[in-house]
Amino acid sequence: MYGKKVKFRAAFILLVLISLVLIIYLSLKTLEDNVVYFLSPTEIQNKEEIKKNEKVRVGGMVKKNSIKSYTNYISFILTDYKNEINVTYSGTIPNLFSEEKGVVAEGTLKDKNYFIANKILAKHDENYMPPKINNSLDSK
Repeated sequence: MYGKKVKFRAAFILLVLISLVLIIYLSLKTLEDNVVYFLSPTEIQNKEEIKKNEKVRVGGMVKKNSIKSYTNYISFILTDYKNEINVTYSGTIPNLFSEEKGVVAEGTLKDKNYFIANKILAKHDENYMPPKINNSLDSK
């Protein structure tokens, strides 16, 4: 019915489409493992199940008068103005880290109210605010 050229072209197009789908799938799967989004304290409170010792990021604002310094660590409260989570961190504190400023802390959840951070990312610009926090402030 169809000639050799038509069959060859159809096979070639099919092979190219399958290759593209496979490349896109593998690229997205690789990115999925490397991309870490942050959760707000409210999202953590609403979670049904908490996986212990899983690396997560928690983002929000440092509550006023909540930073306490100890010899080897600091503790502070991270809030999204609806819920709060206690955070402890031992390590170098970023220069821009202060009260009522936005931060993203990376570490592990011990429960819905306690987070142990191993990295703190302070906001880099006074006009920047994480979109999730900005949206929660707008709805306030």
